[in-house]
Amino acid sequence: MKKDYYQILGVNKDASPEQLKEAYRKMAHKHHPDKAGGDEKKFKEINEAYQVLSNKEKRAQYDRFGDSYSNMGQGGGYQGNPFAGFDFSGFSQGNNMNGDFGDIGDIFETFFGGGSGRGRSSANRKKGGADLEAIQEISLEDAFRGANKEITYNIFIKCKNCYGLGYLEKEGSEKCSNCDGKGEIREIKKTFFGQFAQVRVCPKCEGAGQIPKKICRECSGSGRKKEKQTINFFITPGISDGQVIKITGAGEAGEKGAESGDLYIRVRILPHSTFKRNGNDLYIKKEVNLIDIFLNKKIEVPVISGGKINIEIPEGSCIQEKLLIPNEGMPKFEGRGRGDLYIEFRTKTPKKINSKAKKLLEDLEKEL
Repeated sequence: MKKDYYQILGVNKDASPEQLKEAYRKMAHKHHPDKAGGDEKKFKEINEAYQVLSNKEKRAQYDRFGDSYSNMGQGGGYQGNPFAGFDFSGFSQGNNMNGDFGDIGDIFETFFGGGSGRGRSSANRKKGGADLEAIQEISLEDAFRGANKEITYNIFIKCKNCYGLGYLEKEGSEKCSNCDGKGEIREIKKTFFGQFAQVRVCPKCEGAGQIPKKICRECSGSGRKKEKQTINFFITPGISDGQVIKITGAGEAGEKGAESGDLYIRVRILPHSTFKRNGNDLYIKKEVNLIDIFLNKKIEVPVISGGKINIEIPEGSCIQEKLLIPNEGMPKFEGRGRGDLYIEFRTKTPKKINSKAKKLLEDLEKEL
């Protein structure tokens, strides 16, 4: 015999999803087996009907084929039932609750679309300050030696008149009349499950239990004002491009004494005209004269620490290979030692050679 799921839920065939849900809640509450007077068989029927009709595809198949379509093999299960596993044994015939269920009212209020009391309490909490990010450009020399830097920006800072509290502490406070000084209020909410007690932060005193007698005029009670703030900080030697420096508490001030945010400074190292950096190592290109190489003359090379050093190209070296100069690179960040310097040589041939120079080169060729 075909089961009439619409009749089981007590709705018309053109019932909307919202009407189906409302009907299911009422029927499930009435017949839940854990509730006094409940009917397990009827509850399973209700659950089966709702699972089919609440699913768009299943409902279409049911309307066309009745309860004999293939997915009906799942019927009777508790899939998708929002009340499954909930203990209704605490209900008496009078629909009252035994014992203190605390925040369980939040669960049902959330389920039925009202938003939890806990969420509203969060809205009344003091708002912490936002984190900020800034960019600091430095030279490669600053990254090598380290440097003291300064940054100035507009920001919400703690009000100096009330020390960030939002009120004048010396004027005193009085007990909040809304919560009788407890900082929280207890509300009774009625649902079709019965009455639930819910405790939330008092919106008037924001949980303090006291109301200040005099609000600060300088900040209009917010505890903060927008002003320029200057922060000094140190660039550690060896810092890398893109590295972030965190300065705790240098972000936006929180409201009414709440915690301040942090400042994150992202370091950008400007391109250098002489050196290229790769990690802790530096690279440089140097033009040399072939005669200087043959005569084993010392070659002058700049270094990042300042000044220049003189080097010799070892005999038998391949001019196309980079020459390594140890410990002339960048310092290792918060570590010991330095990276290396690599020199890439470039040679030029003379544009013109006179007969005398040509003869000398021919004699040199014979010697080699």
